[in-house]
Amino acid sequence: MADTAPPAVSDQISSIDTSVPHSARIWNYWLGGKDNFEADRMAGEQVRAIFPAMVETARQSRAFLTRAVRFLAGEAGIRQFLDLGTGLPTADNTHQVAQRVRPESRIVYVDNDPMVLAHARALLVGAPEGLTKYLHADLRDPDAVLRQAAEHLDFTQPVAVLLFGVMGHIGDDDQAAAIIRTLLAAVPSGSYLAMSDGTDTSEAVVESHRQYNESGAMPYHLRSPERIGRFFEGLELVEPGLVPFTQWRPEVGAAPAGVDGYGAVGRKP
Repeated sequence: MADTAPPAVSDQISSIDTSVPHSARIWNYWLGGKDNFEADRMAGEQVRAIFPAMVETARQSRAFLTRAVRFLAGEAGIRQFLDLGTGLPTADNTHQVAQRVRPESRIVYVDNDPMVLAHARALLVGAPEGLTKYLHADLRDPDAVLRQAAEHLDFTQPVAVLLFGVMGHIGDDDQAAAIIRTLLAAVPSGSYLAMSDGTDTSEAVVESHRQYNESGAMPYHLRSPERIGRFFEGLELVEPGLVPFTQWRPEVGAAPAGVDGYGAVGRKP
């Protein structure tokens, strides 16, 4: 299920509608990738015209992922990662960061986008001491995700559940919280949730996403930091807590101004 695409999925890939923008390809465009089409670039530039810091936001979101995974693999001692809504491969994917710290780390990626599946071979190049797998599954069905992931991860040992820039696609807070609760109920004490998402903290961001949601792409729903914080209820937040992701254990140097998005890492007691 992870190494090769079954015929039905191959058919899906060949029938991708490139005239409709897609969030994974738009994100790829903002990060400077080449796996995107004219509709994706147009939608990306529409957002950028209203919120010029969007490209820097995408880059800083990736930097937050790098720092969070490095912490989890290093200081927190996590050896298993479940990365949901992984998107198209780019620089410093989760397995690359984790396996640089601990080559024996096991990473399972999950996405429901056929184009991401088409690039699964790139994701599957990891350290031989560890494991890197890709699952074609939908975050909205966490029980199915967990059944498939259990073939590759040991849920009796701590797991880091990663939700970077994906929960905004789940508009209903109760549904989003239920998905997270289901995922965390399956992992033992000592596991972690690492999450980041866009926030409604500026008029430019809100307006850019309003127009983005009218572009035909899968809608992305901004939340306040307080609403994102509720997803961490019952967890022990790692310092500095839920903050703009540029402020979460930043590297040396000033954080860029005007970047949108909050992130946090929490430990299951």
